[in-house]
Amino acid sequence: MVEDELRLADTVHRGLTDAGFVVEMVHDGENAVWAATEHSYDVIVLDIMLPKLNGYRVLEMLRARGIWTPVLMLTAKDGEYDQTDAFDLGADDYLTKPFSFLVLIARLRALIRRGGPERPVVLTAGDLSLDVARRRVERDGREITLTPREYGLLEFLMRHRGDTVSKTEILASVWDPAFDGDPNVVEVYVRYLRKKIDTPFARHAIETIRGMGYRLNPEGG
Repeated sequence: MVEDELRLADTVHRGLTDAGFVVEMVHDGENAVWAATEHSYDVIVLDIMLPKLNGYRVLEMLRARGIWTPVLMLTAKDGEYDQTDAFDLGADDYLTKPFSFLVLIARLRALIRRGGPERPVVLTAGDLSLDVARRRVERDGREITLTPREYGLLEFLMRHRGDTVSKTEILASVWDPAFDGDPNVVEVYVRYLRKKIDTPFARHAIETIRGMGYRLNPEGG
């Protein structure tokens, strides 16, 4: 757990220990990166507002180093853009302060059950590639500039290439598990993405599966 509020850190440490977890605490971003790089953990609980390196930077550095330990962001920052940035950078869950301790334990157990299998550094579908560490997208050797949301959507589709994924699954993974807005926002961003990765190259990588969702052609269309 990475938390610079010492009183809160101590309270959570005692609570998690009583619940059967083995907990290691660090209190700043630099030590968080060092600990996660040098040791193996089942899950990381990460604050955003940290000294030395903020939580976003810590998360970005860990993912760039190929460290895919599940990360739960535990923070007072409750804006939708704060959550979006965290998920775009590779967070697995997000919980705002003040929080229910029972909910925290339940979410940690869910993340531990899910595990953190190593994710490939470069995802490919034909001549379409997405470099996770560098957050770089290319098609036919040409770099494509995407917004953070477009990038998150493409990464999700490429991780599930060949599979049909529903709007609900996309919203939960790319937007927010608690998203309650208009689900048609997925269609809008799929259209944006097609204009960048498909249309200029006369390809059709993103397929619409009527009544079910979307599928990214594993051959790149």
